[in-house]
Amino acid sequence: MKKLISTKMGFFSIVLVLYWLKTYLIYKVEFDLGVKGAIQEFLLFLNPLSSGLILLGITLFSKGRKVGRRLIIMQVLLGLILYANIVFYRFNSDFITLATMMQTNNFGSLGGSIISLMQWHDLLYLIDIVVLIVLYNMVKGNWSETRIKVRKPLTILAMGVLVFTINLGLAEADRPQLLERAFDRNYLVKYLGIYNFIAYDTIQSANTSTQRVLADSDDITVVENYTKTKYAEPNPAYFGVAEGKNIIKIHLESFQSFLIDFKLHGEEVTPFLNSLVHDESQNFTYFDNFFHQTEQGKTADAELIMDNSLYGLPQGSAFVMKGDNTYQSFPAIIGERQGYTSAVLHGDGKSFWNRDEIYKHFGIDEFYHEDYYDMSEDNVINYGLKDKPFFEESIKYLKEMKQPFYAHLMTLTNHHPFTINEEEATLAPAETNDKTVNNYFQTARYLDEALEQFFNDLKEAGLYDDSVIMIYGDHYGISDNHNKAMEEILGEEITPLKYSELQRVPFMIKIPGVKGQGTNHEYSGQIDVVPTMLHLLGIDAQDYILMGTDMFSEDHKDYVPFRKGNFVTKDFTYLDGVYYDNKTKEVIEEPTEEMIKQKETVLHELDLSDKVMYGDLLRFYKPNDEWKPVDVNSYSYKKE
Repeated sequence: MKKLISTKMGFFSIVLVLYWLKTYLIYKVEFDLGVKGAIQEFLLFLNPLSSGLILLGITLFSKGRKVGRRLIIMQVLLGLILYANIVFYRFNSDFITLATMMQTNNFGSLGGSIISLMQWHDLLYLIDIVVLIVLYNMVKGNWSETRIKVRKPLTILAMGVLVFTINLGLAEADRPQLLERAFDRNYLVKYLGIYNFIAYDTIQSANTSTQRVLADSDDITVVENYTKTKYAEPNPAYFGVAEGKNIIKIHLESFQSFLIDFKLHGEEVTPFLNSLVHDESQNFTYFDNFFHQTEQGKTADAELIMDNSLYGLPQGSAFVMKGDNTYQSFPAIIGERQGYTSAVLHGDGKSFWNRDEIYKHFGIDEFYHEDYYDMSEDNVINYGLKDKPFFEESIKYLKEMKQPFYAHLMTLTNHHPFTINEEEATLAPAETNDKTVNNYFQTARYLDEALEQFFNDLKEAGLYDDSVIMIYGDHYGISDNHNKAMEEILGEEITPLKYSELQRVPFMIKIPGVKGQGTNHEYSGQIDVVPTMLHLLGIDAQDYILMGTDMFSEDHKDYVPFRKGNFVTKDFTYLDGVYYDNKTKEVIEEPTEEMIKQKETVLHELDLSDKVMYGDLLRFYKPNDEWKPVDVNSYSYKKE
């Protein structure tokens, strides 16, 4: 054994084994990959081997003692990649892609979140590096300065390719069309491994970048035919009822619908929002089966979907990756058709998520960012301006806007890691062992109080009565990494179906002069907001490329797709290859032909949306003879 360790190939073998075991251990401890059955468990154990043989094997071409140093450096680099994914996964339940790595300008604002996601046991992930450094210094004196014969590293690389081929074959046998239908990154990591997934993602990113070059007007015709087939006729009772009214759109950061009517320590967490839902005069219509449909872009995805009725990208954020695309967004449409002015108000940096560029492509007239607000230390926490001073200061900008206007106000305080000053917390934290979950209810209460204050300010400013007020949640606040604590809070097991049900976010709307419906149980999602709003303003949504349908229409399509290919309907839910009955919560062992057809429709719809985004297909589409494309050069968001 001592003789084996003392050789270059022996040292390589030890590095490979440590890498293999470390990666597999992290798979089991840090990631919830949904491993089922012996084959998937075997593949999870096997898949680090192929990438290890190839990536570590490359270092064997080095000369002399450089082999050992470069093996250690490679081990460090692979460890850093793995650890970055651990931290990313703890919040997002997802893996880093090339697209997200290109969004590094956003990471600077994530300092508090990243630190809170680190744990003391993470230091154990450095043990292999320490062992290798000590071992290398013990044995390097026995190594010659000559290179290892070329056939040895070539054999190692060939073994890596062979192992990957076997791995892929077994994966395809267990999960057919794994690479063709790669909506779910958990599946790719489970079957192929995290480093092979990164290689796959890099290739896919290169492929998608060529789609714009190869796209032509025939491609948008296929999409147009689909959206016109899906189109839902407007409800005559609602068509045009909001024409000429101001639109105030309020973004509830990380707010999930289970908070509505939820009590903690015997207190309502969100008493003001609850009062809107249960208002006896029924000013608002509350959609209690409304779901977020975001992916890696989270808030940016929600903005994209709710202003364009197109899905976010499967990897990364369109705000960053497709910021130069041609868009035919809601604010641009109503600006051209009905003379609306538009603004986004957000107490954060203007370049975060590339907003100062993509908003120009959306045709948004004004962007009130951190330069317009008092960002003194007392007013800022975590990601930016606290919600109460944000709403208080925003009133003056709304009063200055030319009417009718479309104003999108984005809150921030209820964002991971859900930080709030003790003196501003009016609700005691939850009492689990999970700080994230405990704090979530306190920041949600703060947001609720800020919203009540804002409503009072709107009324005092004379802007409440004659404005459409739309309130929505952008994405989940509590990921499935916190299921154990959430089970304590909710008093029930968080099954995959239950977790999907928790992806409901609020959507409620007040239309001046129109009595609200109270609670509407229609199944809908963020993709449906643009066609709904267009019809309320008396603009026929059929003219535009929209993936959603009017939520007030009798013909509304009540299936809700999610970015990974899963979806929910009134009667059943499809999750990761399994169909569930929504009433009984049981697995449907033999799905009907209609269920299978619905799955194919969802996948087709997601694919068409991706073609629009990757191919920038809207540059080929003219909604009507009067349409004028947005001139991005006519917008500037610098404070005068």
